[in-house]
Amino acid sequence: MKAALALLLLPLALALAPVASGQRRKPPRKPTRPPAPFEEPAEPTELPPPLPPGPPSIFPDCPRECYCPPDFPSALYCDSRNLRTVPVIPPRIHYLYLQNNFIADLPEESFRNATGLKWVNLDNNRIRKVDRKVLEKLENLIFLYMERNQLKEVPAFLPPNLEQLRLSRNQISRIPAGVFNKLENLVLLDLHHNKLSDGVFNKNTFKGLKNLMQLNLAHNILRKMPPGVPSAIHQLFLDRNNIEDIPSDYFKEFPNLAFIRLNYNQISDKGLPKNSFNLTNLLVLHLAHNKLTNVPFISPKLEHLYLNNNSIEKINGTQICPTSLVSIQDFSPADLDSVPRLRYLRLDGNLLKPPIPLDLMLCFRLLQSVVF
Repeated sequence: MKAALALLLLPLALALAPVASGQRRKPPRKPTRPPAPFEEPAEPTELPPPLPPGPPSIFPDCPRECYCPPDFPSALYCDSRNLRTVPVIPPRIHYLYLQNNFIADLPEESFRNATGLKWVNLDNNRIRKVDRKVLEKLENLIFLYMERNQLKEVPAFLPPNLEQLRLSRNQISRIPAGVFNKLENLVLLDLHHNKLSDGVFNKNTFKGLKNLMQLNLAHNILRKMPPGVPSAIHQLFLDRNNIEDIPSDYFKEFPNLAFIRLNYNQISDKGLPKNSFNLTNLLVLHLAHNKLTNVPFISPKLEHLYLNNNSIEKINGTQICPTSLVSIQDFSPADLDSVPRLRYLRLDGNLLKPPIPLDLMLCFRLLQSVVF
């Protein structure tokens, strides 16, 4: 009987043995993933990573992230390389190209060794701040390009030998007092596409710019003509502001002024004194996309006049002719000084209807093109 009971219990014991054994052992560990290969740390911003270093240069001092042309040893090309900071610039460099990068600041040590720089291009970066001591050490700098950045004001302590300063397409809303005082050699100042308002300018803003030839203040938020513009000016750009009127004799202080652009403003006949543009050396005048209803009086020497897209309904050639029609009736090619020199006239986009008035053609005998 006992033998029979043992035979019956043996299969049960064998079936329970794995369960009992499992209670004493730890459960098997899940298979783990193989260790991941080494990964570069994530970029602190969403900017693309800097480009890998280029091949060694024949110049031992050439930064590996830049290019030093063998046939142009005074130039250094560091443009379009996803740079965050200015590399170490060799002292021999005069022409530095740093455009199209992601540089955000110019700390004091940016150009420590490169005091011989003459040309610096920093266009299309993300520069918000320029340390006060960065630029003043560059006594030989002639051209400074900082377009398409994030500047809020014109950088201070600019080099005294600067001839061109291009600061367009920033966010400049402030011009520090005296920032231009020592820039007697500056001939071009470009501040278009910024946030400059009337309150930024006073009679001393441009003080020191004795030789300035071109001033570009287009695409700002001006409502008035800027005061204190240097008298040596040749070209004045004020397109796409909100200027409504021009003070009497405003342009009389500029004997060399040859080119004026005032397109896309709010100028009306009421805001335009009669002889505003009767200037001896004025050659090109842009007044398109304003609110004029009459053709303004012009100088006999004016050659190009743009009046398209205004509200002009009629035109009287006798009234706008800068010279008496009687005196030019017997015009001959030898008498060029006796007739108005207008060669190109745009009047399209107004309320005028053809034909072109005969007295207009009699006055402006040198007209080569009229867009009506």
